[in-house]
Amino acid sequence: MADDVLIYGSYGYTGALITERAAEEGLSPTLAGRRAEPLERQATDRDLDYRVFTLDHPSVVANRIAEFDAVLNCAGPFSATADALVAACLETGTDYLDITGEIDAFEATAERDRDAEKADVTLLPGVGFDVVPTDCLAAHLAGKLHDPTHLRLAIDGLSTFSPGTLKSMVEGLSGGGAARIDGQIEAVPPAWKTRRIDLGTGPKPAVTIPWGDVSTAYYSTGIGNIETYAAVPGFAARMMRRTDRLAPLLGTQPIQTLLKELVDATVTGPTAAQRALSTTRVWGEVENDDGERAAARLELPDTYGFTARTACEVVRRVLDGDVESGFQTPASAFGPDFVLDFDGVLRTDIDG
Repeated sequence: MADDVLIYGSYGYTGALITERAAEEGLSPTLAGRRAEPLERQATDRDLDYRVFTLDHPSVVANRIAEFDAVLNCAGPFSATADALVAACLETGTDYLDITGEIDAFEATAERDRDAEKADVTLLPGVGFDVVPTDCLAAHLAGKLHDPTHLRLAIDGLSTFSPGTLKSMVEGLSGGGAARIDGQIEAVPPAWKTRRIDLGTGPKPAVTIPWGDVSTAYYSTGIGNIETYAAVPGFAARMMRRTDRLAPLLGTQPIQTLLKELVDATVTGPTAAQRALSTTRVWGEVENDDGERAAARLELPDTYGFTARTACEVVRRVLDGDVESGFQTPASAFGPDFVLDFDGVLRTDIDG
């Protein structure tokens, strides 16, 4: 499969893990990014081809990706990279994948659904931990209840972050929260709702966060009311509510630049030892207008290692022609049980 897939942003923390996994699985990706030095070093270490290019000029981007069957975008924040690569993929007939968890990036890609169908191109964002487990759990639950109207998802165990993840979070500081209400994505305050949720280790406080499923779960399930939560200590919920007053300041360019530079200077991402000890839990419930409900949990290993595995598997299936053209989510492409194909994942339905 040499040269079938181009990994853009391959030398970032998550991109490097995916590249390592892809090479081990014999995918022989071509590596790409905007910085020549780390890219050349990585490609030399792995004995892989590479391309150096920015995303500033559409004709250049299209020229660089035209020879490939698929592009996997690992360069976050995806608000700065997805549109250019999606447009180039539609022009060249190249399938597009990424590992985003950003609501706006999902929505922008979903808007190109008809263009992708006409071009016979697959657009499949969110092929990592964002949002494979939650998307599959949402689809699983939607199939257990007649006409579900409300979906709630929660995550516990997000204790380690890569630089790219933190930069995406920095960009989100000015936007507050988000939820899908009556089919529309609405802005809500940070920590808009609080509840106690048992993700498998006893009830914990959890607050609403703008997780990618606010976008994707709607396309996977058709459910019009979606809330996403993260388990946090009580003091963290109080702090998140206070950031609402600071949102205009946090969104200014000087503050955004400063915070991202701070991330670059201080964050390297979790070590292999830290990843090996990491466990993440996901919970979900659906409810209908009759008051019926269904709930389930997932237990998963390290999120970054999981992302490497799922991304490589999705690449393989896309290259094999197993995914329809147009905009897809992981669950719409592969079904709710896709997440169970990976070692270390346990799904438990909850009675009551």
